[in-house]
This record gives sequence, structure tokens and C-alpha cells, in this order.
Amino acid sequence: MNRVINLLLLGAIVAAVAASFAYLQLDLQALVGNGGLGQMGEYAGRFLHPDWSAGHLKAVWHGALETLAMSGLGTLLAMILGLLLALPAAGRFGWPLQGAARLLLNALRAIPELVWAALTVLAAGLGPNAGTLALALHTAGVLGRLFAEALENAPPEPAAAIRLQGGSQVAAFCFGTLPNVWPQLLAYSLYRWENNLSFIHLGRCRRYGV
Repeated sequence: MNRVINLLLLGAIVAAVAASFAYLQLDLQALVGNGGLGQMGEYAGRFLHPDWSAGHLKAVWHGALETLAMSGLGTLLAMILGLLLALPAAGRFGWPLQGAARLLLNALRAIPELVWAALTVLAAGLGPNAGTLALALHTAGVLGRLFAEALENAPPEPAAAIRLQGGSQVAAFCFGTLPNVWPQLLAYSLYRWENNLSFIHLGRCRRYGV
């Protein structure tokens, strides 16, 4: 019986794949024909013959530094803004601010980076500043939501113990809650930094037609 069910599932998967190819009208001949394979081979061969001229290396070095600066600064700003919004989003200041903060975080991360870039160009002009702000705004929405969930799942006992000893709410957060969630917050931030690096690199490849 299990064998029949597995065969039926396999047949359904094959039929779904075949129907998807037919519905999308994919032309596999265009991939291998009309010099497609030759163009892919030529593109791959260009990696074996890099341009070592001084002007090209200078441009590559400048682009690499600018990419690191944009992604690093954008992620850092997103960490700060995300943490500031994560505190009310985690319910630290009551439910009205919690709902407003979560709504703002949803709006920030729902708008793609390219749309934010189009908006920030109007404010900051063309250049790396607009791209940095666009990355920071979108990433703040993503990190803020992740930070809020980490704060909600943090154990309350260390902070409560500090409060019982007469410590302030700020001290309880800094020495009771933050040390427990800091590795998780840092891991989220480094992951988003990697995503931002890839996004900027992809944008540069499209810009120069690579």
C-alpha cells in the first residue's frame, strides 16, 4: 500500500513539473541554441584572464571599499534603529506602543531595498548615501522584528533579580536581559550584513553589465 502511495506521489510530482513547463512555456532550445552555451563558456573563460592593469585594480579596490563601507554602515544603523524599535515591539512600554512599533517594523521590511533607494535618492541625491540609507531602513525592519522576538523569549529571571536588589529598569535590561540575547542579536546582524554585501555586489554587477 505504501509503495502504491509513493508511486502516486511521484507521478503527481512529475505531472506537476511537466504542467509547470507547459504553462510557463519555457524554451529550452533557446538556452542551448543560438550560441547560448558558447556565450556562457566565454563568460566563464573571462575569469581565467583577469585584467591586472593599474586602472582596473584601482577601480576594483575603490568599489570593494565602498561596498564594505555601505554595507557596514547600513547594517550598523539598522542595528541601532532595530533595537530601539524592538524594545517597544517586545511589549516593554505597553501594548499601544507595541502595536505601533510592530506596524512600523512591518512597513519598513515590507518595502524592498530598491523602492527605499528610489525614495532616499530624493532626499540624499545619487550616490552611496542613498544606498546606505535604503539598506538601513529595510534592514532595520528585519532586525527589529528578530530582535523583538529574541527579547520576548529571553528569560526574565536575571532582570527580575536585579530589580529585586534595587536596580533600575535600565540596569536590569543592560545586565540581566541583554547579555542573554546579545549572541543571538549579533548573529542576526552578521547574517543581514552578509545579505547586504551580496545585494550591493549584485547591484554593481547589474550596473556594469557583468
